[in-house]
Amino acid sequence: MSWSASVLTLFPEMFPGPLGLSLAGDALARGLWSLDVRDIRAHGLGRHRAVDDTPAGGGAGMVIRADVLAAAVDEVSPQGDPRPRLLMSPRGRPLTQARVRQLAAGPGAVLVCGRFEGVDERVIEGRGLEEVSIGDYVLSGGEPAALVLMDACVRLIPGVMGKDASGAEESFENNLLEYPHYTRPREWEGRAIPDVLLSGDHGRIARWRREQAERLTRERRPDLLD
Repeated sequence: MSWSASVLTLFPEMFPGPLGLSLAGDALARGLWSLDVRDIRAHGLGRHRAVDDTPAGGGAGMVIRADVLAAAVDEVSPQGDPRPRLLMSPRGRPLTQARVRQLAAGPGAVLVCGRFEGVDERVIEGRGLEEVSIGDYVLSGGEPAALVLMDACVRLIPGVMGKDASGAEESFENNLLEYPHYTRPREWEGRAIPDVLLSGDHGRIARWRREQAERLTRERRPDLLD
């Protein structure tokens, strides 16, 4: 059974977007994962398919209605669906590589893309939506965040990347940033490839890479070492 992603959005034309290209697109064509995109507006109310209303208590902007979004969630994720329901939200828990690995190892995910000022809190509680953030900034909607999350997961599905080791020796694995990489030419603009990488001594190379990963992590992301 392939990894299955369902996306609820007001802009279904944004998908698959970049996920239809490169490794993710090839894996999609080969059936290693599937993508089902649903328009929340299909459950909108009235002749104009309204999906939002003014915030209770006043304030700027509009809020996606609980009844509309709940109907969309129920259609794509009926009772018994084992996939987590994820709401892309700047107030959610930060997405980490560890969480990505958990999601990639599971059956897939249902991703809800918010818009406007957000969604009614009652549907978050009533449908068990897990709020997920991809960073400390605000986007116009959850669609770009959903694409980021799916890309991070899909590349870890067995058979998507050429070598399994490609996913095991990256930034954030083992709480370290990735070591520097080099390739031909041997010297470029007076900068040479470090001699250790050309030594053929795999033990020395492994130690050098570990030292460089630790150095970069200390300099740029000391929080990972904590």
